[in-house]
Amino acid sequence: MAQAIDASKNRPSDPRNQEVVYPSKRDPQIGNLETPINNSSLVKWFINNLPAYRPGITPLRRGLEAGMAHGYWLLGPFAKLGPLRDTDVANIAGLLATLGMVIISTLAMSLYAATDPPKPVATVTVPNPPDTFDTTEGWNTYASGFLIGGVGGAIVAYFILANIELIQNIFK
Repeated sequence: MAQAIDASKNRPSDPRNQEVVYPSKRDPQIGNLETPINNSSLVKWFINNLPAYRPGITPLRRGLEAGMAHGYWLLGPFAKLGPLRDTDVANIAGLLATLGMVIISTLAMSLYAATDPPKPVATVTVPNPPDTFDTTEGWNTYASGFLIGGVGGAIVAYFILANIELIQNIFK
């Protein structure tokens, strides 16, 4: 095995000896790398369709979409893996923990906005970052949307968990 690896070092045609990571736009001064992951069309499509990078939507809607997803998905781990998981109040404890996490995250975003953050930088994956995050006002609007969406997503998830037997009976 070691002989095969040593022999491959002498052959430029061996795929293990081909470069796959390059400086962005072939300019090492930019300080970003193009890899097979961040330069693939699937990853670029996925990242550029996330609410934070999707073109043409307002900062409030960006925050609403991100908040709804976070509020909805955070409830499950808090309710089912938290210290009160085997009690009658597991779902309400998960809801309260989720709301606390959403509020803390919103406060963190607002504090970050108050520091006058730098403008987004174009990268290999996101060549045209939105101007939502250029200003403190944009960040605060995003954070407001995140809070509203996070609370709404958590409440929807709580009602689904609290009424899961009823929902299962409807679809039987």
